[in-house]
Amino acid sequence: MSFDLDRARRETSGCENRIHFNNAGAALMPTPVVDAMTAHIKREAEIGGYEAQAEAEAAGRLDIHGAAARFLNAGHKEIALAESATRAWDMAFYGAVAGLGLKAGDRILTCSAEYASTQIAFLQVAKRCGVEIVPVPDNETGQISLKHLEAMIDQRTRLISLTHVPTNCGLVNPAESVGEIARKAGIPYFLDACQSAGQLPLDVKAIGCDVLTFTGRKYLRAPRGTGILYVRADFLERIEPPFLDLHAAPLKTADTYEIRPDARRFESWETNIAARAGLKSALDYAMDWDVAAIAERIEKLASQLRQGLEAIPGIKIHDQGKVLCGIVGFSHTRHDPEKIRTELAREGVNIHISYPASTWTDSALRNLPPLLRASVHYYNSETEIERFLNLLEGMTGKG
Repeated sequence: MSFDLDRARRETSGCENRIHFNNAGAALMPTPVVDAMTAHIKREAEIGGYEAQAEAEAAGRLDIHGAAARFLNAGHKEIALAESATRAWDMAFYGAVAGLGLKAGDRILTCSAEYASTQIAFLQVAKRCGVEIVPVPDNETGQISLKHLEAMIDQRTRLISLTHVPTNCGLVNPAESVGEIARKAGIPYFLDACQSAGQLPLDVKAIGCDVLTFTGRKYLRAPRGTGILYVRADFLERIEPPFLDLHAAPLKTADTYEIRPDARRFESWETNIAARAGLKSALDYAMDWDVAAIAERIEKLASQLRQGLEAIPGIKIHDQGKVLCGIVGFSHTRHDPEKIRTELAREGVNIHISYPASTWTDSALRNLPPLLRASVHYYNSETEIERFLNLLEGMTGKG
């Protein structure tokens, strides 16, 4: 069956006046997501915040845990909500530092494409308790080397952390293969799925991770300020949240509390309910389209984009990996990326600049400059890619 591009663009109002190639930053929300959020905000104004929440919960409009569980092939009690993927990841990671008893000499194996916020957390813990942070080398394709990962695991290895898709290029790391190695060695495995959720199918059972996190605002097309944390059921008791409130651990007496037995132990009581209504709608919307079909559509568009960029003199594509996704990182040998981004914005085209500090290890290993990042989604059209390429060639052909 052909992809229904007309429907996708009809239900994406931003397509009317922009070419949005910044989906790895924040994708355009579809009409059902916007409607869910605005309807809830209006209802709060009409009857009150607590009352609107109770009404929405009774109607099933806030069953985000169930929707996220279906999206990930997880259990309902394995899902927690957060205001961002970073906060979700921090809750699990800092909980694991204490719960796993990490100490001086212990090692965390990670990848060269790790995101800056994750690396900062690693560095803080290394400074506090002497844990060693060890990047696993890449293989000849640029993805994490499974051979090196297996060889580097020893009795000191306490955690494996992987970025599925990095922020700066189209690499897709082999998450399931890493999961097989982690399970065989009996080592906890954390997966950052920020850039893959919504553009690639995710099945936590097949991946074999203990923790997975992602944000709503990127390829899932949910509002900003939303994130999901998955924690495998039998891993929950091994980690304790770094902080608690009355939602995560209700008081039993004046001086005792009991931590929730499910993943909601990582949540806070106060939250943006309208944003959660949008997140629920976005999860349902993605599943309605079928993420496998979305992935196929995105791969097709990204391939067209890369082929077009390769034909423009001075352009260098920095994507690597055996499998590529919808994020395209490139630079120009003669032109400043900020100038290019600004000129494209004047023409109604959104792209992003990925600076080396966002993926420090990878950027240092490959000596990467600031990269122009064009990230396509299924609602983008082939015509938009052609216009983008023509504009870029016209701009960079000037001197």
